[in-house]
Parts: sequence; C-alpha cells; structure tokens
Amino acid sequence: MPSERRSWAPLLAVCAGYFMVILDVTVINVAVPVIGRELSASLTGIQWITDGYTLVFAGFLLTGGALGDRLGNRRVFCTGVAVFTVSSAACALAPNAPFLVVARLVEGLGAALIVPGSLALLQQAYPEKAVRSRAFGLWGSMAGIAASAGPLLGGLLVSTVGWRWVFLINLPVGAACLALTLRHVGRSPRRADRPLDWPAQCAVVAAVALLTAALNEAGRRGWSDPAVLAGLGLAVLAAAAFALRERLARSPVLPLGLLRSRAMSGGAVIGLLFNFGFYGMVFTASLEFQHQRGFSALGTGLALFPAVAMTMFASVLSGRLSRRTGDRPLVVSGMLLAGLGLAGWAAAGADPAYALLVLPMMAAGFGTSFALTGSTATVMGAAPEAYSGAASALFNTTRQVGSATGVALGGSLLASAGDYGTGIRTSMFIGALAYLAAAFLAWRCVPAKGAAPGPEPLSPDGR
Repeated sequence: MPSERRSWAPLLAVCAGYFMVILDVTVINVAVPVIGRELSASLTGIQWITDGYTLVFAGFLLTGGALGDRLGNRRVFCTGVAVFTVSSAACALAPNAPFLVVARLVEGLGAALIVPGSLALLQQAYPEKAVRSRAFGLWGSMAGIAASAGPLLGGLLVSTVGWRWVFLINLPVGAACLALTLRHVGRSPRRADRPLDWPAQCAVVAAVALLTAALNEAGRRGWSDPAVLAGLGLAVLAAAAFALRERLARSPVLPLGLLRSRAMSGGAVIGLLFNFGFYGMVFTASLEFQHQRGFSALGTGLALFPAVAMTMFASVLSGRLSRRTGDRPLVVSGMLLAGLGLAGWAAAGADPAYALLVLPMMAAGFGTSFALTGSTATVMGAAPEAYSGAASALFNTTRQVGSATGVALGGSLLASAGDYGTGIRTSMFIGALAYLAAAFLAWRCVPAKGAAPGPEPLSPDGR
C-alpha cells in the first residue's frame, strides 16, 4: 500500500499543470499595459497577447480530449506540459510583440492538451469514489485560486522583477509537473483503433474560437456590432456542422449517446453557468476596484483575496462531505449560496463600502468551489472510461464558454450603463440568476446519493 505522501503525488502533478494553465488566463491582465509600452505594441497587438491564448485554449480542448483517448492521456498531458513550458520560455524572451503573440498561441495549444487529460488522469489514479471526489475538489479549487490570485501575483511580479517573470515562473512549475507525472502517474491505455475525425475537430475548433472571439469583442464593441453578430452566426453554423458530422461519423469525437445522458449534459451546462457567474464577478470586481476605487493592481489582488481564500476550504470540505451526502446536495447548496452572494452585492447600493462586499465575495468563492467537486464527479462518472478524455474536454469547454460569456457581458454592461454602479449591480444580479438556474438544473440532473451517474452503454461506434 503506497504511503499517503506518495499516493497524492498524481494529484500534485495534475494540479500543478492545471494551475499554470488557469493562472495564465488572468495573470497576464496586469502585465499587458507594461508589455505594450516596452514592446511598442499596437492596441490590436495588446488584445491578441491576451485573447490569442484564450482562443486557442478553448478551441482545441475537444481535440486534446480526443487525442488523449486515442494516444493515452498521460502521453498527451506530458506533451502539453512540455509545449506549455517551452512556449512560456519563448514568451519571456520575446523581442517584439508579434513574436510574443505567436508564442502565446502555442502556449494556448499546450493548455488545451493539459486540461482534458488532467481529469482523466485523476479518474485513473483514484478509482475509489470517496478519494476521487477529494481529488476532484482540490483540482477544482485550482481554478478559483489561480483566477483570483492572478492579479495579485501579476501585480507583485511586474512591480518588482518585471513582466517577463509572469512567464518565467511557469518553467520550474512545468518541470516539476513533468517529473512528477512521469514518476508517479501510471501509463494510460491507448486506443489506436479509434480514428481522429478531422472534419469534426475543425468544426468544433471553428465554433468555439468564433464564439469566444465574438464574446470578447462584444465587451469592447457592443452586442449589436456587425462583427459580433457575424461571429455569433458563424459559430452557430459551425456548431450545427459539428453536430451533423458527429451524427454521421463512424467514430465520433463526442458520441451523441453521451449527450443523451442527463448527468453528462446537465453537468456540462452547470459548469457553464457557474463559470459565467464566478468569472463575471472577478472581472467586474477587478474593474470596480481599479477604476472606481483607485486600487493598484496589487491592491486589487488583495481585495479579491476573500474569494480566493474560500475556494480551497470549500473544495476540501465538499470532497469530504460527498461520501456522506452524495453530490446533489453539495452542488445545489453551493449554487444557492453563490447566488445569494452576488444578489447581496447587487443589493448593497450604488457605492458600498468595501467591508460590505467581503461576505458576497466569500459566498461566491465558497459556493462555486463547493459545487465544482460534485459537478465534476457527475460528468466524469457519466462517461465510459474509453471516453474520459472527451468528457473532460466537454466539461472544460463549456466552462471556458461560460467564462468568456461572463466577462463579455460584464464588460458590455459596464460600458453601456448610465453609471458604473448601475452596470456592476446589473452584472451581479444576472450572475446571481445564473447561479440559481444552475441550482435548479443540479436538482434535476445530478444523481442523488446511491444513484451514481453510471456511464450509459455505448455501441462500438460510440452511439
């Protein structure tokens, strides 16, 4: 029987990789103004430094999941870590803005290979449900911690050792992650008989990339801008092409039989909704603290710390409680608590004292992390082992879409509202409604204790 320290080594390896990926989404925001000045980047170049990573990351998640199922999740995960680490070094050494943009695109590709395999490797390493729930909980807490700590860490690095260290910190983390994975994570099964459906892959990449780009532009241009509407329309067409291809393909990337599972499809939508609420809150709160209250980047990170502090505690607690209560009560109560938190912010008034916002942020951070464990376990439990990479990719793709939607809508509301206070209160109220919708969906879709989601049997062609 391995020691406790050794038994948790796979979790440490996987969480290190996942933390790097999510941190890179938020830590760059504080550094971009300085990078733009030092590299003489245009406004378009600055936007691509930020958005290029997100577009490639979100667009290739399903491809990463399909590659993991075919070639082995450990192999694809390690490849992603290596690509991410090397491209981070390239970002740190970038002599000009175009070089940095290309390096960020490659970094996003590495991230898309890391994330689907991370959940699949945890499911492989911890077959016992109680232990796996704790592992999923700690994995999920990495997202909240990295997202909220990004501005704090970025502000600290930029103000002390310079913006290049925003990327250089990934090098030791990536090296340690790779070493731990190769040493402590067992080889994953390979299913070389499953061909990659490239037309479907291209369609889903186009759909997610167009949707993410349109949502990002909506925050700057407004929802009625022709470019935004065209992007949304093309994304819908690409999604329809993907669905048609999956129905006709002999070996689909994402079997339609999986989506007919209430636990699988419902869990994916829950992930979209709570990422919409949480990342929308972090984004609008960051703008509120910096532009309205005059906080520095470092001060903004400290102001967001109450939300960060709750994520780790909530994930550990939910992982322990799931063995007694099952996943449904945890997801429902977490979403209700988070919704109450954002509703409290919306009701706090036009210019509330910071002290009045601490509890709402704590409630949102705690509730989101508390629910993430159960929703992750629900989605992964509903998938056959042969499709664990695809299930993980689906869950994380919907979460990325939720994040992009929350940020875009929050930015649009702040830009279009008559005053800043009205915009942020409206954003928080809509986020609260998303959490309440997730709570209702969890009550209907997350299995009660003793009624495991159970992977539904699929035919050999994945139907």
